[in-house]
Amino acid sequence: MKTPAVLDKLIEYGLIDEVLYSLMSGKEADVFVVKAKDQIQCAKVYKEAQFRSFKKAVTYQEGRSTRNSRRARAIEKGSAFGKQQQESDWQQTEYNTLHQLKNAGVRVPQAYMFIDGVLLMELVTTEDGEVAPRLNDIAMDAEQAIEDHYVMMVYVMRMLCEGLIHGDLSQFNVLADDYGPVVIDFPQVVNAAGNQQAQALFNRDVKNMTDYYAQFAPELAQTQYAKEIWHHFEKAQLHKDLTLTGEFESDDSEADVDSVMLEIKAALEEENERILRMSDDLDD
Repeated sequence: MKTPAVLDKLIEYGLIDEVLYSLMSGKEADVFVVKAKDQIQCAKVYKEAQFRSFKKAVTYQEGRSTRNSRRARAIEKGSAFGKQQQESDWQQTEYNTLHQLKNAGVRVPQAYMFIDGVLLMELVTTEDGEVAPRLNDIAMDAEQAIEDHYVMMVYVMRMLCEGLIHGDLSQFNVLADDYGPVVIDFPQVVNAAGNQQAQALFNRDVKNMTDYYAQFAPELAQTQYAKEIWHHFEKAQLHKDLTLTGEFESDDSEADVDSVMLEIKAALEEENERILRMSDDLDD
């Protein structure tokens, strides 16, 4: 196996001891299993922009901000420095997001360090020590599907409580260990408040997960978690311990325009009468 040059650097720095094997190659990064201080970890090596195949990145990055005004101006202008900073910010996003979501009660891999375009993080394994499989590679009974689906709905809700939407959630980026689902892959995470496509991306995330689990428990296809969660989000009523029902009834009743206009007319007539009375009192 050819070790990426950046991992050789980390060995030189003493941050990792050995690259054990390649775990997978994805659209935005290559992932390796490494040994670091007698611990088996995961090293995610991000691909440079010209080698990534992730499409419509601009859709996901809309609404993200940087605290450094100089960097923000450079990114906006599209200068060479700006592009470099934008790439750095893109790579740093996952590390920051993993910490934020773990603190919010979402099961994600523990992030250890981000350096030189490499994210060192926990390797999620089963109790037997095997690398945890993706949901796409397993099957389950209906009871387990219903239980895990609810857990995932709680996770997407807690993400939204943090103002975040995964944006690319599916059975391909959720792992399953002995304790349930673990969400991975966050470079494209979406700012819920600053992205015009936020609700559409949120709905798609929920639909992807529901469609997957509904293979094993068809009744899940009738749940309305996306509408329920987004409704609470819009009303500023969302909190991480909210008990979800999967039910939602939208108010489709149309306003009675005639009744409203009559009320407005009556109010105006009453106000006019009040003004006339005041005028008569002044004349007296």
